[in-house]
Amino acid sequence: MSFMKGDLLSRTRTLVKGLAKAEPAWLKAMEQAPPATFPRVDGKIKKISLPEDPYIKKFFKRHPDSKHEDAIKICSFEPPPARLFGLRVLDLKEQGVNEEEAMAIADMEYRAEKRAKKKAYTRLKQIARLQGKRPPPNPYPSAIKEIQAEEKKYVRDRFFNPRIRQIVQQLKEDRDAQRQDGFRGGRW
Repeated sequence: MSFMKGDLLSRTRTLVKGLAKAEPAWLKAMEQAPPATFPRVDGKIKKISLPEDPYIKKFFKRHPDSKHEDAIKICSFEPPPARLFGLRVLDLKEQGVNEEEAMAIADMEYRAEKRAKKKAYTRLKQIARLQGKRPPPNPYPSAIKEIQAEEKKYVRDRFFNPRIRQIVQQLKEDRDAQRQDGFRGGRW
């Protein structure tokens, strides 16, 4: 059937009309409600862009340390700060503020929110110390520290997991054996 052009419906019709195939039970139903046809792509994949994307790029230029924040947190309902910045700039532009002022206002709001979070955590630590308790973990850790905390269990695992230690020992023995073969072969 590779020589025939068209979709499943037109190919099946051609085969049934040519008596090459018996009429399937689904053909009449499919003729009454044919499947949707999608336009063919010319091989070029269009890049998806959102209206706030240029402002997100400008945000990352101003705040390169925030690039480490997870762009898409699947388990979170809150968008990342860069997207909030872009959306806020668009919102201000719709209200009639020019682009430069809108970016300055959104940047000021971002910095104020970040400062407020740090201040709240500092106050939380002070309260815990006054009560004689251990300070709670930082609810707003940096993205780098979050990543390191996730990786910590795997890093520690390589030192204490007997299976991994066995693999490492085997690799060391293989490396030593290759070195000995290199010395005997006269390459050194």
